[in-house]
Amino acid sequence: MERWLGPHAERIYALTRLVFGFLFACHGAQKLFGAFGGPATTSNPLLLTAAVIEFTAGLLIAVGLLARWAAFFASGEMAVAYFTMHAPKSFWPIVNQGELAILFAFAFLYVAARGAGPYSVDGRRARPAGTRATPASS
Repeated sequence: MERWLGPHAERIYALTRLVFGFLFACHGAQKLFGAFGGPATTSNPLLLTAAVIEFTAGLLIAVGLLARWAAFFASGEMAVAYFTMHAPKSFWPIVNQGELAILFAFAFLYVAARGAGPYSVDGRRARPAGTRATPASS
């Protein structure tokens, strides 16, 4: 498996970052604009703050722009969401429906620690003009 997927690790990471960021931005768009069949929740200051973080950080993570900072804030927001909204209902995430918050929190913590990678706006800005994205350039 390593020989088959290993050479594509950076591309797979970029795709994973893109998907997680996009899905996170969708949660923010749902709260901000009532997109995807959900109601806009801009009247609640806490949910409005969460929506702005989710939408903005999600887009930044998806394209890999200021990805470490965006992911750090997104991870923190998800940790707060878990402990304020889910954990009081039950200790077990499967019971309190907090699995998605935990997954987002740890995925974004990983992005914050690892950075956006070579296939990103951050990676592009870090490379000299005319060079290609390679795993060695991350």
